[in-house]
Amino acid sequence: MAEEERGACVGTVLITFLAGAAIGSGLALLFAPKSGREMRGQIKDLTDDAISKTKEYATDAQEKIKSTYEEGKKLVKEKQTIISSAIEAGKEAMERKHERFS
Repeated sequence: MAEEERGACVGTVLITFLAGAAIGSGLALLFAPKSGREMRGQIKDLTDDAISKTKEYATDAQEKIKSTYEEGKKLVKEKQTIISSAIEAGKEAMERKHERFS
């Protein structure tokens, strides 16, 4: 589970880094000596790229969350089966002891 948490943290750091890079690039474009049309075109391209990357990372994050959820569900079912078996074995052992003393 710690490994999954590290994956989520790395994903968050990566998305934050990319967002910061996009903002920094946008500011650099704003302060660069270019014509308005060129600058608007570059800003539009940068914005489109940032949006597509953000959507891609969001999709990846959703897939990781979904797979982690499914793995957790399987683990809970396995543990539930083990606990149920242990409880049943305990009940049977208790009944046998009770019969021996009766």
